Amino acid sequence: MNVAVTVNGTVYERDVEARKLLIHFLRDDIDLTGSHIGCDTGNCGACSVILDGTLVKSCMVLAVQANGSKVETVEGLADGEQLTALQQAFTDHHALQCGYCTPGMLMSATSLLRSNPSPSDEEIRKALQGNICRCTGYWNIFEAVKSVAR
Repeated sequence: MNVAVTVNGTVYERDVEARKLLIHFLRDDIDLTGSHIGCDTGNCGACSVILDGTLVKSCMVLAVQANGSKVETVEGLADGEQLTALQQAFTDHHALQCGYCTPGMLMSATSLLRSNPSPSDEEIRKALQGNICRCTGYWNIFEAVKSVAR
């Protein structure tokens, strides 16, 4: 099946199998490897991207379902070498260790802050609950997101 997906502002057209997952389209077909494959069951959040303004786990979406859509990945957050305030906060607050969950955490937090620039502590926790981190204990991630919330 032929699909055309706008990813981080660039249109990509590819012929894909109907069963190909969006995460594999992003990583294998267009070489955007920032989104990670974690569990392949929608539990860990490492593959989170923003699809037409909605946070999704790209291991749970078929590439053909994204046909005609706009996808934002972690590679699209920064403006060249200039990190977003959220990305800088992750650095400043030591909100990453191994980094495997970081792209998904950044996309989840980005989605939250776009829809709610002034989230409560509980809203931040809820927004991040779909992402598993085995290294940090979450506190520094929470603090990083809180630091950029208005």
